[in-house]
Amino acid sequence: MSTMVAIGTATAGTALASRISCLASRAVGGALIGIAVFAIATPAVAAPDQTLMAADGAQVSCSASARDLTRISLVQDEFASVSKINTGNPSDDFSVVNEPVRGDIYLSVPDGFARSALSFFATSKRGYVYKFQCRVSGDEAVQVFVTNPAIAKEAAEQGAAQVAQASSEEGAVALVQAMYANKTVEGYEMRQRSLKPVYVGDLKVQMIAEYRGDTMTGRVLRIENKGTQPTTLTEATVAPPTALAVSIAEAKLAPGKVTTAYLVSRNGN
Repeated sequence: MSTMVAIGTATAGTALASRISCLASRAVGGALIGIAVFAIATPAVAAPDQTLMAADGAQVSCSASARDLTRISLVQDEFASVSKINTGNPSDDFSVVNEPVRGDIYLSVPDGFARSALSFFATSKRGYVYKFQCRVSGDEAVQVFVTNPAIAKEAAEQGAAQVAQASSEEGAVALVQAMYANKTVEGYEMRQRSLKPVYVGDLKVQMIAEYRGDTMTGRVLRIENKGTQPTTLTEATVAPPTALAVSIAEAKLAPGKVTTAYLVSRNGN
């Protein structure tokens, strides 16, 4: 309720309340005075923040302050550049400042801004382009937060991938421990078998057991040093780069000695 309306309400209430002979008029007048006092005493409510969703190339319809700053912020992104037309008429031009620290932009319009809306294009650091169409109204500062669903989806997929990777690594470690203890593992088929050995330099490598599951496979390798010099085994020696987990019982292997290695890989690798 505006101040002028509140004053008018109070005046009408006073007039009604002064009718001593009419109880109804006095009651209505008292109520009007109370409403007016409450309206005058209640502070103006600040303009609420705006949270909008827009895809690449879409129009963002928002509200901008007519007398204060308007801040526009991209969620999980930053503004890289802004493009607008300068009319050359001070009463039609508005200011756009690209703040470099957080990547936000700030809008301001001059006193007597003649247009009811302002428009401009903005490009983000992720490469998205937005067309902004903002109505100009109100005296309070305004904040606008823009969310791109493509960024939100990408963030969700990355989070899920990180969780899946962590889960795979934990499962791989648990499988190595089970193979070392020669235990069965729920969800895995264990096969005790000896395949034809292969030679990697002076090392004789032979798979002696396999644990096969839906997503991962564990293998137990027997490694014998057939050379005349001691050798030191590394993860790269016994497993491909795609292996999730590798464990070697005895890394330093003297001539004629045998050790066991355990490796886990994703199926298909």
